[in-house]
Amino acid sequence: MIIAFGFFPVLLFLLCLFLLDSFKLVSVRLLALCLLWGIASAVLSYFVNTAFMDAFGLSDQWLSRYVAPVTEELIKGSLLFLLVARRQVGFMIDAAIYGFAIGTGFALAENTWYYLQLGAGFDVLLAIVRGFGTAIMHGGVVSLFAIILIEGVQREHHMALGGSIGMLVAIVLHSAFNHFIFDPLLMTLLIIIFLPMIFYLVFKYTTQHLQNWLEVEFSNEVDMLRMIRVGQFRETRAGQYLASLKEHFPAETLVDMYCFFSLYLELSIKAKRNMLLKESGFPLIMEPDIKDKLLELKTLRRIIGKSGEMALLPLVRMSHRELWELNQL
Repeated sequence: MIIAFGFFPVLLFLLCLFLLDSFKLVSVRLLALCLLWGIASAVLSYFVNTAFMDAFGLSDQWLSRYVAPVTEELIKGSLLFLLVARRQVGFMIDAAIYGFAIGTGFALAENTWYYLQLGAGFDVLLAIVRGFGTAIMHGGVVSLFAIILIEGVQREHHMALGGSIGMLVAIVLHSAFNHFIFDPLLMTLLIIIFLPMIFYLVFKYTTQHLQNWLEVEFSNEVDMLRMIRVGQFRETRAGQYLASLKEHFPAETLVDMYCFFSLYLELSIKAKRNMLLKESGFPLIMEPDIKDKLLELKTLRRIIGKSGEMALLPLVRMSHRELWELNQL
């Protein structure tokens, strides 16, 4: 029964985060993958830390304060870096939840190991400190890494920059926790108080930002596509801008750019439509020709080249968020 204090708090926290995701951005499959990676990270970290300890004759204190925070956060964060690079994560909400899931898996494996090693020494007080403090710390620092990483990518900074800053923050906080600057119970209490507040602010900001993004862009894209379909696109500013490019591109390239823009609008509208349906609890609409259209968009993007894509930047921004959005289809 004592071990429950080491397991349930972090699992309950993860469940609450998942339920707070009103836009259903989180994939259950990826969430399970993150949880399993967290467990695997704990196993890998154990062997890496043991190797460092044996090779350099490190004390337990030195290892826990200066080596383990680096190795553990690098291993835990590697999957998140991969998911963001593959555009499986689009917003701070899903990044934070995936990050906390990795930390949860890590904490579950670590607390199980402590329970098996200590036996009767794993008393209620230690279980509470590890369950409410250390376990939630593991989830929290990976979440902060994920939030900083995805925010940097969305601001079109290089992934390495956002990843480095986020990783440094995670390592410093992890190391500070392991220094036991305050009494363990006090540190546990501070984590319980402040971490939910941070997540609340992140969720509130992202939900509002996502709602505005969906409403404004969805409306603009629908109007734009309607103008194209009824033959009134040339009367719009976007149409006039596209027509002005004939002085810089051959006619066939301009046609491909026009097709790319039109197809992008159609797919972007369908992706946003599915997000709104998912938020409202309705089943998604999946057309059988989506894969063909995505392949056609990819082909057109390659044909118009970087110069054509840059010329279309005022109309189409193929940034991380837009590519993530299309990836949802």
